[in-house]
Amino acid sequence: MRAMAKQKGKKPDNVIARNKRAGFDYQLLETFEAGVALAGWEVKSLRVGKADLGDSYVLMKDGEAWLLGATIPPLDTASTHVVADPTRTRKLLLHKKELAKILAATAQKGQTCLCTQLYWKGHLVKARLALAVGKKSHDKRDTQKERDWNRQKQRIMRDNVKQ
Repeated sequence: MRAMAKQKGKKPDNVIARNKRAGFDYQLLETFEAGVALAGWEVKSLRVGKADLGDSYVLMKDGEAWLLGATIPPLDTASTHVVADPTRTRKLLLHKKELAKILAATAQKGQTCLCTQLYWKGHLVKARLALAVGKKSHDKRDTQKERDWNRQKQRIMRDNVKQ
């Protein structure tokens, strides 16, 4: 048997879930890394890769940050003895300065805080938060046009290299 060679420069993908709509619907301004307080059954479910951040957002309440709308469905085998709520509110662990910065930004009109990603950092689950401003429909069209143009440029470059 031949041993597989390790790929140099490539890190293993440690992302559990992404909020793909966040980049399309919002202009992301500043990002933060936060720990997430989870129950044991949630960690087991995340190890399998079950999570959805589609409708998630961050709520500031009593000087603390809370993740709402994130769905972590329970595994049938792991959560037999617990009544599992897949959309429960989860506490986000941040430094006081980061909490103050997010609170000040969300107090301004038009800014919100979103969870854009859940990922592993060692054995811990981290959340990437972003301060965001909603895009107008013409901004979304511009983003789509730019993405299409970049894709077309890649095709042209690839075809020129082949010839």
